[in-house]
Amino acid sequence: MKISRTGSFILIAAVYVLAALCSFWVFGALEGQLWSRILIADVVATVVVFVFSCIFKNASFYDPYWSVQPIVILAPMALKAPTTAKVLLLVMVCIWGIRLTGNWVHTFTGMEYQDWRYTQLEEATGKLYPFVNLAGIHMFPTLVVFLCVLPAVSVMQESPAFSALCLIGFCISIGAVVLQIVADTQMHTYRRDRKTTFIETGLWKYARHPNYLGEILMWWGVAIFSICLLGFRWYLILGAAVNNLMFLFISIPMADKRQARKPGYEEYRKGKNCLIPIRFGKAR
Repeated sequence: MKISRTGSFILIAAVYVLAALCSFWVFGALEGQLWSRILIADVVATVVVFVFSCIFKNASFYDPYWSVQPIVILAPMALKAPTTAKVLLLVMVCIWGIRLTGNWVHTFTGMEYQDWRYTQLEEATGKLYPFVNLAGIHMFPTLVVFLCVLPAVSVMQESPAFSALCLIGFCISIGAVVLQIVADTQMHTYRRDRKTTFIETGLWKYARHPNYLGEILMWWGVAIFSICLLGFRWYLILGAAVNNLMFLFISIPMADKRQARKPGYEEYRKGKNCLIPIRFGKAR
C-alpha cells in the first residue's frame, strides 16, 4: 500500500504517541530509582517503534526517536518544579531536538524512504538483519542518547543551586546547534544544485563532517553544564564519551566508505580533517 508523504508523517506521529503513552504507563507503574524507571520506559517505547518498523518494513521509523526522546524525558521534570538551571537545560535540548527533527522532516520523503545505512546493514547481514535492526538500529542509539541525557536527569532530580559556570556548557551546546544549522543549510543547498561530486563550500570546505562535530559538541556541552552544577562524577561524561566514540568509529567510517565509491574521493579527502577544520584553504 502506497502512503503519501503527509500520510507517512501522520502514521509515524501516531506511532510515537502510542510509544509515549506506553512508556508513561510503564514509568508510572514502576518503583525504584528514577534513572532505572526512565531507562525501562525508554526501552519499552523503542520496542513499540521497532514493532511498527517491522510491520512497515522500514527502519527509518526510528529516525525521529533520536531527537524526540530527550525532550520527552526532560520536559516533565523541568516544568514540574522549574529552576534557572532546569529551564536552561530544557532550552538547550529543545533547540537541539527541534533542529534535528526539522532536518529529518526536510529530508524524509515518505514511507518509501529508508536511511541508506539501514539498507546497507540489511544487505550485509541477511537473515541476521532483524536482530541487527533491533539491537543496532533501535536499541543501541536509544541507550546512547539515554546516557547523554543522564547528566541532565541528575540536574533535574537534585535541583542544585545555579552557578554561572554552567553557562560554559550552555554556550557550547547552543554553539553546536548553530554549527549544525549552518552545516545542514549548506548541505541542502548543495544537494539542490549539486554542481560538484563532493560538497566543498562553507563549513564543508574545511571538514568532511561538520554536522557530526556539532552533534558531538552538543552532548559535551550538556555534560559540562551538569558538572559545573553537581561536581565531577564519572557517569556525567559517560554519554558524551560513548556518543563521541560512536561517531568516530561507526558513523564517520560508514559515511566515508560510502563516499569513497565516488571517483576523486582521495583527492577530495586530502587536507580535510573528518571533524575539525585543522587546515584552511582548498584541499590539495
